[in-house]
Amino acid sequence: MKSANELVRQKDQKVLHLQTEVKKLQKQLKAEEEEADGQLLPTIYAITPTYTRLVQKAELVRVSQTFLHIKRFHWIVVEDALNRSKTVADILAQSGLVYTHLSAPTPTVYKLKENEPNWLKPRGVAQRNLGIQWLRENRELSEEAVVYFADDDNTYSLKLFDEMRWTKHVSVWPVGLVGGLRFERPVVENGKVVRFYSAWNPNRPFPIDMAGFAVALQLLLANREAKFNIIAERGYMESSLLQSLVSIEELEPKADNCNKVLVWHTRTEKPKMKQEDALLKQGKGSDIHIEV
Repeated sequence: MKSANELVRQKDQKVLHLQTEVKKLQKQLKAEEEEADGQLLPTIYAITPTYTRLVQKAELVRVSQTFLHIKRFHWIVVEDALNRSKTVADILAQSGLVYTHLSAPTPTVYKLKENEPNWLKPRGVAQRNLGIQWLRENRELSEEAVVYFADDDNTYSLKLFDEMRWTKHVSVWPVGLVGGLRFERPVVENGKVVRFYSAWNPNRPFPIDMAGFAVALQLLLANREAKFNIIAERGYMESSLLQSLVSIEELEPKADNCNKVLVWHTRTEKPKMKQEDALLKQGKGSDIHIEV
């Protein structure tokens, strides 16, 4: 009996110790999320469109492990599908991130066919717009936060998120490996954006990549009609949103006055499945129950 009571006592002590440690960690986390003056850090909402493909899981796992290092971060993942998939649901559940999982299919007329180039039709538009709609329906105008359109195939420096967090209207910065250039960027003079360094159709209202700007949540909520236009001309998708929110003169240059590259427009190479296809024809394809 004594032995049983001792075990119970030891178990209770262990539970008490763990509860104390949890409280310590919660206090530490709260302290880290506050600035020196006690002001709570604005939340970063990242809207990420995604679609089913061989590298989807690899892309989402990789980018989620970057996002895991960001304080006060909320990931809004929107699948290009009628329904949410178990694959993406499992990745999100295991990510350790605060997240929202949505789905919205791209209208058939705008769907890329197998052999069509990526630039031929707009991608991720319905998904980004659903993410914006979710914010309008679930967040208040009084909340200080920033919204970033983070594709799942880009590479992000953690410094980028420190730069964007205090956005008042729309903040901008360079993007590496995009538009056939080493980088595209806003050109800054006397602390103001005056033009853009971009080779492809530089006369666009905002010749900027999707990864090159962030929008204050309050600005997005205040402008209820602002969204991406799915029928926008090629290269004008970003402009279709930004034109309804801000002028070039109001842009907030970040990343050392747009002299530092902190995000790269990288893409994972499409895997070649020649050997897999050959084995499938022989009835020897790989185990379909193993998720890749």
